[in-house]
Amino acid sequence: MELRQAYLSTIRAFSGGWDAIAAALGMSRDALENRIYERKGQRLHVETAMQMQKFSGKTFFAEAIATASGGTFVSLPHIDVIENDSIQSKFNETYSELGLLFNTFVAASEDGVIDEKERAQLMALGEDMHRKTEQLLGLMFKVYCPKTNTIKTPQWRREIANG
Repeated sequence: MELRQAYLSTIRAFSGGWDAIAAALGMSRDALENRIYERKGQRLHVETAMQMQKFSGKTFFAEAIATASGGTFVSLPHIDVIENDSIQSKFNETYSELGLLFNTFVAASEDGVIDEKERAQLMALGEDMHRKTEQLLGLMFKVYCPKTNTIKTPQWRREIANG
């Protein structure tokens, strides 16, 4: 997803669309459109894009930046309590998804060629596994390395964990 598409998706995700998000940002719709479409020498500042992301509750901007940088955006879960059972459950989900990726690969490569559709399907499964693996690591480190803060937790829990 390119940046402009990320901005437009963020605006669509915000209740009230263009007018509402422009007002929330403290600017007119015309001013926002000039920045999004880079008219009159204007550009959207990173801080404004981050604020739009925060207002909308969507991560389209972060995903576009990660993709443009050759990576994948991984949103860490926001949780209050983590138990060892939930970590084991995530491991089981990961094993299951690895099996799905393998089976999809076997089916896609049966004819000796992976076409564009099959490649897109494999990439989507791989990216999903990558995100879930990062979340799993975050959970593990949150439980067993409480001072690292690798996962979003309420401020009061961070204060307790960090003494």
